[in-house]
Amino acid sequence: MSQRLIAACIAGPLALILGGIALAVPLPYASYSPGPTFDILGKDANDAEVVQVDGHKAYYDKGQLRFTTVVASSYGQKLGLGDALSRWFDPDKAVVPYDVVHPDDQTADEEKAEGAVQMANSQDTAKAVALKEIGVEVPTAVQVASVDPKGPAKDKLLAGDIFKEVDGEPVTDGKQVSAAVRKHTDLTNVELRILRDKDELTVRVKPKLVEVDGKQVPQVGISVGLGYQLPFDIQLHVDPSVGGPSAGLMFSLAIYDTLTPGSLTGGATVAGTGELYADGKVGPIGGIAQKIAGAQEAGAELFLVPKDNCADVQGLDPDLRLVKATTMHEARQALEKWAGDHDAKLPTC
Repeated sequence: MSQRLIAACIAGPLALILGGIALAVPLPYASYSPGPTFDILGKDANDAEVVQVDGHKAYYDKGQLRFTTVVASSYGQKLGLGDALSRWFDPDKAVVPYDVVHPDDQTADEEKAEGAVQMANSQDTAKAVALKEIGVEVPTAVQVASVDPKGPAKDKLLAGDIFKEVDGEPVTDGKQVSAAVRKHTDLTNVELRILRDKDELTVRVKPKLVEVDGKQVPQVGISVGLGYQLPFDIQLHVDPSVGGPSAGLMFSLAIYDTLTPGSLTGGATVAGTGELYADGKVGPIGGIAQKIAGAQEAGAELFLVPKDNCADVQGLDPDLRLVKATTMHEARQALEKWAGDHDAKLPTC
C-alpha cells in the first residue's frame, strides 16, 4: 500500500471525526421558534373567560384577539454548528446571540421571575390604558413591582400590592418607601399599610442588612414601581407559564373590546404583539418574524406590528395583513376601520 493511500485512509476518518466535533461544539447562539398564540377574548383551560370584569358591564362578542409568543432554546443550551445552520435556513426560526436570549447576569430562576414580573406589569398597564381609552380616569399609585423569594417580605407582600402608608406616613413617591426602610438600621419592623385587591391591610416586615456599595443597608427584598388604582376589578386569566411584556398591546385591546359593545375585530381573528407603555405608546419586541408565523398558523387575518419593528418585517410575505401599531389608540382605530372594510387603507410599515 502506497504512503499516499495510507495517508488517505487515516485522513478520511479523521476528517469525519473532526467534522462531527465541529458540528457538535456549542456556539454562543440560541434560537427563536414560533410559539403558541392565545385568544384573550376566549376562555381559559377551566372554561372561564380570560378577561373577567367585576363592577362594569362586560361584552363578550365574537372574534379573536390573539397575543403571540416565541419559544427560545433552553437556558444553558447553546447551539452546535449543525443546529445553527439548520435553524438559519428555516424561514420560521431565528438564530440570535445566546446572551440576548439568556443574559449572563441572570440564573434560570431569576430569568423566569423577571418574565413573570414583566407579564404582571404589562397587564396592569394594559388595564389602565384601556380604561383611559374609554374615558375613565385612572389614578396612579406606588406599588410592589416584585418580591425577592428569599427576602424578608416573602409571603407578606405580593406583586401588585399598593402602598398607602409607610410607618404612618402617606406614600406619594416610590423613593419614599426605600428611604423609610433604610432608616430601620436597628432592624425593627417596617410598618406598611397596603391595598390588596379591595382590602386595606397592615403588614409588618423586619428588614435585613444587605451590602450595597460597600455599606450595610436595611432592605426588605422588594422592588417598587408605578401602579394604578382601578375603579373596578379587571382580571386576566393567562397561562402562568407565559412571561414577558410583549402582550401588553393585545391585552389592552381585548380589555377595551370587553368593556365596550360590539366586536372590535368584526368577528374575525386578529393577532399582534407589542410592549405597551403607560402613555399608550407601543414598544418593540423580539422574535417578530416567528410571532407572525405563529399568528398565520392560528388563522389570523391581520397582525399588529410595533412601529419600531417595521424594519424587521421587510421582505416577509405572510398570508395575513401587517398593520403598523404606534399607539394603542391608533391600533384600536385601525381595527375598527378594518372591521368595517377589510380593504380599508391602514397604517403600514
